[in-house]
Amino acid sequence: MLLKPELGLFFWTTVIFLTFFFLLAKFAWRPILNALQKREENIANALKAAEDAKAEAQRLKQENEQLLQQARKERERILKEAQEAKKQILQQAKEEAQKEAQQIRQQALQEIEAQKNAAIAQLHNEAAQLALAIAEKLIQQRLQDDKEQQALAQRLLAQLKQNPN
Repeated sequence: MLLKPELGLFFWTTVIFLTFFFLLAKFAWRPILNALQKREENIANALKAAEDAKAEAQRLKQENEQLLQQARKERERILKEAQEAKKQILQQAKEEAQKEAQQIRQQALQEIEAQKNAAIAQLHNEAAQLALAIAEKLIQQRLQDDKEQQALAQRLLAQLKQNPN
């Protein structure tokens, strides 16, 4: 059994199809195509936004790496400056300690010299007193009589008149 299309059925099928096609074209195709086009644009925008975000992330990553390198350089510079400051402070402290030691040494030498001079002066005084005591005893023994004392006094006066120093 073969189907034979009847003309009426064929006509109404064609009319319904064309009407349905016209209605679809007028009301459904355009919104569907617009929706598809909007979806395509949204997908393209999303892909572009994803690429932009990826590029921004890459740029931020590079900036972070640069900042990290700058921070490392700054840290190294600060450490180097700190070490130089440490060396300088140690050198200054060493120099000041040497100067202070030199001053203490100088003061000690001056004090020793002063004490030595005082001791020498004391020895001179004691030696002079001892010499005077010895001379006095010798003169007393030698000049026991008045004539010798007067003769010695006359000689000393004569010497003083000649040499007033």
